[in-house]
Order: sequence, then C-alpha cells, then structure tokens
Amino acid sequence: MDLLFNLTEIIRYYNYLYYMIVEKKEKDLKKIKEEVLDCKKCPLYKERLKNKFYPVIGEGNHQANIVFVGEAPGLQEAKSGRPFCGAAGKILDELLEFVNIKRKDVYITNILKDRPPGNRDPQLEEIKACTPYLERQIEIIKPKIVCPLGRYSMKFLMEKFELEDQLKEISKIHGQSFKVDKFFHNFTIIPFYHPAVAVYNPNMKDMLKKDFGLLKALLEKLLKEDKTKKEEWESEKREMEDPFF
Repeated sequence: MDLLFNLTEIIRYYNYLYYMIVEKKEKDLKKIKEEVLDCKKCPLYKERLKNKFYPVIGEGNHQANIVFVGEAPGLQEAKSGRPFCGAAGKILDELLEFVNIKRKDVYITNILKDRPPGNRDPQLEEIKACTPYLERQIEIIKPKIVCPLGRYSMKFLMEKFELEDQLKEISKIHGQSFKVDKFFHNFTIIPFYHPAVAVYNPNMKDMLKKDFGLLKALLEKLLKEDKTKKEEWESEKREMEDPFF
C-alpha cells in the first residue's frame, strides 16, 4: 500500500510538473510577443507603423511536434497578423490536409516578424536582428521537427545548428532530414520549397506533396518511438504496483 501511495504521489507530481511547463510556455511566448511589438532593432518596424500593419509573430499549438518557419510576412499576413493566410497559406493548408495533419496542431512562424517593403527578400541585418525571437520560440516549444519553408529560413537554421557542411541548394536537399542534437536542442530539420512556388508554378505541387509525405512518415516514426517508451514505462509501473513484485 505504501508503494502504491508513493506511485500515486509521483504521478500527481508529474502531472503538476506538466501543467507548470505548459503554463511557462504560454508565459514565455507571450513575453516574445510583447517584445516584438516594441522592437526597433531594424527599420522594418517603421514600415509596419507607417502602413498600420501588424507584426506576424507566430500561430498554432505551443506543444506542437512540428514548427514551420517561413521567410517573412506577405501583405495579407501583415494586414492580419497571421502567418500564411494568403495564397501561399492556402497551398500550405492543402499540403497539411493531404497528409492528414491539422493546422491547429502545428506552429507556424517566420524568420522575420515584419513585412519587408514590396515583399523583397530578407536582408542580412534584418535576419540578425529578428532571428533571436525565432530561436527562443523553438527553444520554448521544443518540437520534434522544424521545417524551413524556402531558402532563407533553410540557410539560417542549418547554419545556426551547425549543419553548414550539409547545406546545399534547396533544389538538392528539399525533403531530406538533418538531425540536430546539441545542447538543449534535439529535433530534425526538413527543408521544403516555400509553398509560394506552387502559386506561380502549379506543377511544383506534386513535389511538395511528396515531401510532405516524408514529413508525415517521420512524424509517425517519432510518435511510435514515444509510444513504445511510454508503454515500457507503464509496464515498469505495473510491475512496481504488483504486491508480489
């Protein structure tokens, strides 16, 4: 009975710990939002204020297994404050639906939180100023998979996590898996073409679907490994609860 009581207390403690972690994630991500709203580290904030745009900080599940990282907000995103809500967002939604992953179960953000004027490419100084927010988002959410969408987010993430020696043109490494296992980070990077390529070239959609199929397969593999570990833990717990153990 004493052993059973102790196990019950341990389970209660771990449940309490889980909810504390969830609460801390919410608090830490809210802090990032507040910081981005006040950020003046690069001139893009002036464009936002002048055009009465919103920063696009991120959206989705704070316990997500998958984080998608785009490059920068487009016009519709800047008007709404939501990532991937324009034409490229419709393609992303279609790709997620194709592999039976719900958008509400993933987290979506960008390397830049403000829209560059004229939808131009991100500049180096803007990337340097803004990506510390992204790094913290990844550290807080702790996903199993991080998916850069496009060459700029791919280059930043692979260089940041010391995968420069494997970095090639996105046409050569899209859909491939790169393991990150350093310090407090343990996840897999899978680069994809930006969904916007299928807006301008519908023939690219089949390639994107194939790559998203690889993402789904990896996710299922990782979740299966987690399930096996959980079943092993529950088996050990039952043995400890057995009075004849």
